[in-house]
Amino acid sequence: MSWIAFFGALESGFIYALMALGVLISFRILDFPDLTADGSFPLGGAVAGVAIVAGVNPWLACVYGMMAGAVAGIVTAWLNVKMGILHLLAGILVMTALYSVNLRIMGAPNLSLLGEPTVFTPFISGDNGVWVRVLIAGAVVVAAKLLLDWFFGTQTGLAMRATGSNPKMAQAQGINTPVMIILGMAISNGLIALSGALFVQTQGGADISIGIGTIVVGLAAVIIGETVLTAKKIFWITLSVIIGATIYKLLIQVALSSQTLRNIGFGPQDLNLVTVILVIGALMLPKFRSKALSALKKSGATELLQPNKENKL
Repeated sequence: MSWIAFFGALESGFIYALMALGVLISFRILDFPDLTADGSFPLGGAVAGVAIVAGVNPWLACVYGMMAGAVAGIVTAWLNVKMGILHLLAGILVMTALYSVNLRIMGAPNLSLLGEPTVFTPFISGDNGVWVRVLIAGAVVVAAKLLLDWFFGTQTGLAMRATGSNPKMAQAQGINTPVMIILGMAISNGLIALSGALFVQTQGGADISIGIGTIVVGLAAVIIGETVLTAKKIFWITLSVIIGATIYKLLIQVALSSQTLRNIGFGPQDLNLVTVILVIGALMLPKFRSKALSALKKSGATELLQPNKENKL
């Protein structure tokens, strides 16, 4: 893998880490299996892209995209907590509706940003764009992580965590759980849409299909991160997600640039297949890890008992 490919994977990993943080909130913090991500990711890209083309400052365009994603999350949560629709179905309904909404926003299946200013443009000069984009994307991810760490340490953040952990107990403590779910889903999809807004600026355009498989990537990042760095404190949990997203994108790049895979017929067109294989591997890692630990414990116990048997003889 070349250095350009490495930095590209790192840049993509940081951008998708924002999305993974959003997935962490919905799936882990709130215990809300949300499929809206496949729609809110391109929504953020579409809104930011249209705003940039219209002459809006790229950073402000990212804020607009994030706000649009937050609205999508609010709609999903509202369908669940107020209308009584199953969370999975609510996410599917909003995701499906967002496909048409994104087409309406862009006015076409894709939107070019070539020649338009981006959040990276002021810092790029000459050939430094390869690593400048990595630094800026990393800075945004670190800022988002620190804000989340601070938020989940506040009273509202703790109430949200309690809502996802034990809703009945949270209600007994006077926590307005529907409001916590709506707020959490807004933050979750806002981060996912922000990731989409940054993604289209690195790709030079927005496309209606960029959200396909978003939720799979997010879950893979969360699972890989939890396997690599097991922790219960929110600081380490959010850090593990960032690490998981970065490792995931690096693994994808290594797989696609592997000469061995090319020799057996794999290529860029097999990206989704490679993604699924990596996700399956990530899902199996915790099971293999627990089996390995249990095997080590049993072997250790056997060794401890062995001297006792010898003494009895």
